[in-house]
Amino acid sequence: FVSVPFMTWCGVRIHNAVATSAALGFPIALAGTLANVVYGWGEPGLPEYSLGFIYVPALSIIVAASVMMAPLGARTAHRMPVKGLQRIFALILYSLAAYMFWKAATT
Repeated sequence: FVSVPFMTWCGVRIHNAVATSAALGFPIALAGTLANVVYGWGEPGLPEYSLGFIYVPALSIIVAASVMMAPLGARTAHRMPVKGLQRIFALILYSLAAYMFWKAATT
């Protein structure tokens, strides 16, 4: 969420910024997944079909849904006007910030 606003501020077209951010997300997700496998390895009480803290059936569903929906998301983003895409992205950022603020305030 930080890379897209930064890249657009630096003059990168929003379509390219979103694509670059998505590409950057893969190695970050891979590193996080591997870390959760390593740090959870051998933990007692984990459900069957777990690799460390990763529940493989859930991971499989998330991966399959991501791979199937990525082309649709890319096509949709490229068909949208730049202003519309910027507004939707801003709405997502504000919603996420409000949710995080609410969670912090209620705990």
